Amino acid sequence: MSNTPHRVSDVMTQPVAAVDRGAGFKEIVETLWHWQVSALPVVSAERRVVGVVSEADLLPKEGFREADEDRLERLRASDDARRAEAVTAGELMTSPAVTVHPDATLAQAARTMARASVKRLPVVDGNGLLLGIVSRADLLKVFLRSDDDLAGEVRRALATYFAAPTRDLHVEVADGVVTLSGQLRDRSVVPVVARLVRTIEGVVDVEYDVTGGVPAHVGPTAQRARG
Repeated sequence: MSNTPHRVSDVMTQPVAAVDRGAGFKEIVETLWHWQVSALPVVSAERRVVGVVSEADLLPKEGFREADEDRLERLRASDDARRAEAVTAGELMTSPAVTVHPDATLAQAARTMARASVKRLPVVDGNGLLLGIVSRADLLKVFLRSDDDLAGEVRRALATYFAAPTRDLHVEVADGVVTLSGQLRDRSVVPVVARLVRTIEGVVDVEYDVTGGVPAHVGPTAQRARG
């Protein structure tokens, strides 16, 4: 893997299940069940994403079934009333859908999910056409990289961006935690080294065991300075 940030296109799920606006309630449930997912993009005839329908959108229909009169009145005053009476994806869906482009970084996708409080994002091209879907679990795939793979990328990054100031550093990785040991002649680069290593996808943390001294604070990573 290269040391450039991974993109959504690297981890998104394809093919992706979707339904059209006219899909009925039962068809939506059957599709969710068949694909073992909790939400589906809703698409136009051209496969342009127009919304998302989720299990949460479907549940109000069951909630209304046994509600007493007082609860029914409260429910009718909420958005759940509309969904309880809806029977098609177009009526049930949340629209517009929160989407992401395939060239977005994983960090950008994660921020979009967090801001929108969603668990997955349809991946669309410049015309809004459905390409795939990316979930929280997909974003965590980078942490499955092997320690050897990570160590190799850290070494390449240090050699590319710092050369001489870091050539005496040794890189070891255990369970995704990068340990930099050895000698660092220019202490001023330590915070920059820390930031660079943290940008590598799959790195869990960065620790130091550096001779010659390091600044007292290098950010949120752990330190073990000596010398």
